[in-house]
Amino acid sequence: MNIQPLLDALGIQEDVARAMADELRTQLDKLQARLREAETHLEHLAITRKTVTALADRLPAVPPDLPEHPDYPRILSVFNDVTGPLRARDVCEALAHELLPKNIEGTRSKLKRLVKLGILTEADAGSFTRKQ
Repeated sequence: MNIQPLLDALGIQEDVARAMADELRTQLDKLQARLREAETHLEHLAITRKTVTALADRLPAVPPDLPEHPDYPRILSVFNDVTGPLRARDVCEALAHELLPKNIEGTRSKLKRLVKLGILTEADAGSFTRKQ
């Protein structure tokens, strides 16, 4: 029996398998290089996040924009001059508004809006202080 054709067929298969293995090694080398690049990029991003987080604590807080009404800056100046909580009636007095229910309620509404903006806090029901 002549086994040469069988050996030739095996040789062809070995050549194909060797070529495939070489191609896969090349792909693997490229993938490993891309993986190293991705890991380096991730490390840089982690360092950047850490740096930005550390720096964010040093940035001054930016106050939110106040609504366009002349009373809002005046209300804040009233709170800058006191240390304790104020009621809407107290703020009306400080602003020299007449102590009418409509003025007190309007001021209370403005105080509530400043609470929503995160500038004031409502310590107790109807009692407002500057947010720390």
